Amino acid sequence: MKVEHLDNMVKGWFVGDFNPVVFPSKDIEVAVKSYKAGDYEAPHYHKVATEITVIVSGEALMANRNCKAGDILTLEPGFITDFKAITDVVTVVVKSPSAKDDKYVV
Repeated sequence: MKVEHLDNMVKGWFVGDFNPVVFPSKDIEVAVKSYKAGDYEAPHYHKVATEITVIVSGEALMANRNCKAGDILTLEPGFITDFKAITDVVTVVVKSPSAKDDKYVV
């Protein structure tokens, strides 16, 4: 058994086509991301990847939609979203495929 720690991963990404990573894959990316209330990610989209975000705890705004714990959001390629943490938030994010440089800030 190999043991790693989420704090050693880049922005919570621990599966995908980047380094460091626990499980390298060109097919999928997986992250556990934590945000403090007020944290913000600028509007962006992906040309190739579909992104699925699960709000595990807390409340956030994504694309002007209020999202709360238990919500699962599927963002198809080309869909523009931003992200603002209303409270402290924990998410699990899955992207497929793991496409390098596929984040386009608007």
